[in-house]
Amino acid sequence: MLTAFTAGLLLITVSELGDKTFFIAAILAMRHSRRLVFAGAIAALAAMTILSVLVGQTVSLLPKQYVQFAEIALFVGFGLKLLYEASKMSGKAECDEAEEALAAVKEAEAKMPRRQSKLAVLLKAFTMTFVAEWGDRTQFATITLAASYNAVGVTTGAILGHAICAAIAVMGGRFIAKRISERAMTVIGGLLFLIFAAVAWMEAV
Repeated sequence: MLTAFTAGLLLITVSELGDKTFFIAAILAMRHSRRLVFAGAIAALAAMTILSVLVGQTVSLLPKQYVQFAEIALFVGFGLKLLYEASKMSGKAECDEAEEALAAVKEAEAKMPRRQSKLAVLLKAFTMTFVAEWGDRTQFATITLAASYNAVGVTTGAILGHAICAAIAVMGGRFIAKRISERAMTVIGGLLFLIFAAVAWMEAV
């Protein structure tokens, strides 16, 4: 269980810091109550994590050798993709995800009245975060981990990782993100995926 918890915590924290959902929370927190934004964001991320773990547990019912092969292939694929993306980036501390998040928030704000109730803010943070996280590589990574590791450990580790990133975002994410090298974070994420692939390979052998 400790291994599953650590894997979920590390993978999510490194992958989500500076991701689109990170900036959505940061931008919303500049316009609305930080507590409401954090509550909505973490509720969405927790729901997505639980859903992903359930899918992973379903996948684990397949023959073990196929699950292990898929796990290794996915981790290697994500790792190489991230390292390739990092090789195409400049070394500047800038994040393209911020522009996408800002555009998404502006589009959502334009469809809502200027004065918004607490429930409206909460639902907006939840919905925008959930939609942004759907189909993200961390969702597939969580599914993959849950297919091979303890479900409770993966769930608690992943949710804690999401909570850490969301807390950083609402407490000044845009300011912090300007000092984060997108290239460095992408390289770290890619290497982490490759490390998990190596561990999965050793366990399979």
